[in-house]
Amino acid sequence: MTTTTHEKRVALITGANQGIGLQIAKDLAAQGLTVLVGSRNLARGREAVDTIDADARAIQLDVTDAASIAAAAKGIRAELGRLDVLVNNAAISRANQRPDEPMAEWARASRPSQVSLDDVRAVWETNVFGALAVYQAMLPLLREAPHASIVNVSSGLGSLTWSSDPAHPYRALFVPTYSASKTALNAMTVSMAIELQSTKIKVNAVSPGFTKTNLNNYEGTETVEEGAAEAVRVALLGEDGPTGGFTHATIGKIPW
Repeated sequence: MTTTTHEKRVALITGANQGIGLQIAKDLAAQGLTVLVGSRNLARGREAVDTIDADARAIQLDVTDAASIAAAAKGIRAELGRLDVLVNNAAISRANQRPDEPMAEWARASRPSQVSLDDVRAVWETNVFGALAVYQAMLPLLREAPHASIVNVSSGLGSLTWSSDPAHPYRALFVPTYSASKTALNAMTVSMAIELQSTKIKVNAVSPGFTKTNLNNYEGTETVEEGAAEAVRVALLGEDGPTGGFTHATIGKIPW
């Protein structure tokens, strides 16, 4: 265990070697935090860190690997002695997704009548169980912070209210893999917030919006800067900030 505590606030972002996660890392580092860029592949994490002009460090973290998560938590305590912000960003839309797969094709293959149960399990393993596993491992460090924030990067596709509305434009994309996993992540967010309601740790879910990333074959309409904005805002909430919410940068509160 380290005998000293790092002087700056420390943020850990999972799945941060590309896309929204990398932009969140850049923005939090620009705000003066020491940022830990979580990546399954450490080499890719280091490449991502080279694009951040601030205090950023690569950390090997596979959210589906218990040993990887435990090693990351142990390393953070030994090297920095603190963790103030956790952003659960790592996510996949389907197992073995082709880089050039159009969203329409993905949606057809993901319908409940024909989706592979192995595919559903793989997506939930990362998007739901991975987030919970990281939460459990990092919570002891977060509890020691003067005040802390947990941000679960969800999606408007996970809103049951929106997807139950026949007029909702993205209703057809509510499928058992990615969309339903984000509904489950929202439920995890509420559960975490209830558990920590008497502490100085805030837990919230955010939607990046329809952002151009490899998750949607870059068919999104918003930039990664726009997609990262709400996660960064919520990550920097003070100890009097809200908890147990689900929000988007321009829409505001999203219904569950």
